[in-house]
Amino acid sequence: MRCLYCHNPDTWALHGGTAVTADEVIEEFKKNRSFYSNGGITVSGGEPLLQIDFLLELFQRARDENIHTCIDTSGITFSGADNAYREKLDRLMELTDLVMLDIKHIDPERHRELTEHSNENVLAFAKYLEEKQVPIWVRHVVVEGYTDDEKSLFALGQFIGSLKNLRALDVLPYHTLGVSKYKELGIPYKLEGLAPMSQTKANEAKKIILSGIYSVRKSKNG
Repeated sequence: MRCLYCHNPDTWALHGGTAVTADEVIEEFKKNRSFYSNGGITVSGGEPLLQIDFLLELFQRARDENIHTCIDTSGITFSGADNAYREKLDRLMELTDLVMLDIKHIDPERHRELTEHSNENVLAFAKYLEEKQVPIWVRHVVVEGYTDDEKSLFALGQFIGSLKNLRALDVLPYHTLGVSKYKELGIPYKLEGLAPMSQTKANEAKKIILSGIYSVRKSKNG
């Protein structure tokens, strides 16, 4: 999934990079463990769930070493109909302490405009995580003219407010720190000229999302 404001176009290629083993990752973590407080291993990307077999091995090793595990994902790879995938995902979630879930837009068509994909898999993955009782930390990037309308922000709040496993919410302002990577890679940046969003506006967006969360939880509590 290549969203319009992706700041990591250098991770799009499925080939290349440096191959490492699960044991090498664990050993690297252990070398620096004395510098960590409550941290652990977070896998991100690109899309980490594209490497689910490796994650199963890595997270099992982490569990053996009592290391906290987190997946930073868009959830786009989720497939409820693929039994083989679901079996692996079920096993992985048993080894996962936290999922950071990036929900780019609550509206399926606006989500498609941003990413070329519907958000159907993303929202289904969120409900799956609730079913599996895996804690989630939702992240949402606010982009002026794309993800900042009040109706959608409120609806996003209502959706995530209905999830019993919601533990945290980050509402992040759009920035242009990744634009230079596009130029270096010779890739056109589709949001060229769009100014970064201020933290103040992002905070206002968060208030709207929170109001959606509160509205759902208030109605549930009678």
